[in-house]
Amino acid sequence: MIRPWNPSADAEAPAVVEELIRRAEAAGASDLHLQMAGAAARVDLRLDGLLAPYAELAPPLAEHVCGRIKFLARLKTYQDSLPQDGRIDRAEAGAAGDIRVSTYPTVTGEKIVLRFFSRRAAPNLAGLGLPEAARQALERCLSQTAGLLLLTGPAGSGKTTTIYACLQHLAGLAPRQIITIEDPVEQILPGIMQTEIHEERGLTFAKAARHLLRQDPEVLVVGEIRDEETAQLVVRAGLTGHLVIATLHAGSCAGVLERLLLLCPDRSAVISALALIFNQRLVRRLCGACGGGGCGACLQTGYQGRIPVAEWFACGDASRARIRLEGSPALQPAGALAQSARQLVDQRLTTHAECQRVLGDAYEVS
Repeated sequence: MIRPWNPSADAEAPAVVEELIRRAEAAGASDLHLQMAGAAARVDLRLDGLLAPYAELAPPLAEHVCGRIKFLARLKTYQDSLPQDGRIDRAEAGAAGDIRVSTYPTVTGEKIVLRFFSRRAAPNLAGLGLPEAARQALERCLSQTAGLLLLTGPAGSGKTTTIYACLQHLAGLAPRQIITIEDPVEQILPGIMQTEIHEERGLTFAKAARHLLRQDPEVLVVGEIRDEETAQLVVRAGLTGHLVIATLHAGSCAGVLERLLLLCPDRSAVISALALIFNQRLVRRLCGACGGGGCGACLQTGYQGRIPVAEWFACGDASRARIRLEGSPALQPAGALAQSARQLVDQRLTTHAECQRVLGDAYEVS
């Protein structure tokens, strides 16, 4: 378990907020959760995908900390009955990177979530830790000038990190006009035109994609396909000389095709546009310092960092013909998730228990 931190009830809120942020970033947390419970609050950190209890804030400090976070995020400090979203500039909080803030009312009091944006350079494809064959499949697809590269997996499965790695790879190839549509932009990448959607102002994924196609892009990145209009736009773009990289929530490679066909009924266009479907998950990596026993370096969890497991389906003329005849059952992916996970266990990079936690019934211990 993580050693808890319990600041004094009479501590100054600005100092406590800065210390919470500093400690969360030092631990490698992706998010900090603050849940009010009456006048007190509980603080949890999301480490390698799992929430872990970290601190208890006594009254009145809890309320002051909540107010300080909202003040830094330029939110209405008096508003606790409606959700709010904001952003904290790293310089104002002594943070390593900018922080996205989301508030939400609950029956026990306000819930605040801080999402930390790393300022470290985005990894390249080699730095993701993917199986060699998976990396090569991505590189082959990125060398193409047209088609759809669709990434799938649940929230927190590393899709955004993989997209940024793809962008780093593209930046090293022959110059191309690359435009992204993101929600939000998590890292600024030199030489790439990045757009952050703002639904309250009417800038949705669909509207941004519709207008950005007039900006003469060669590569278009759509953070998520959420609706029919966006789906139809990216399919059309993939057919008309654009390489499109996007995410689509589904549980499998076959599920991506089924979901895309629901959003874009033009079956022939969808199949013709597909270039690669990439399905991934993240499993926790055994701590290199203690080998899983638990130590200070991994905050007694036995794990430090995460590593992807992946399966993929590359679309060529022959595979497209099979899909037209057989439908989604023809999408038999290479490098099945369970197979990829077992290889990591064999390499002593993770454990059977961790793979079962992430993959569930799809993973069986032989």
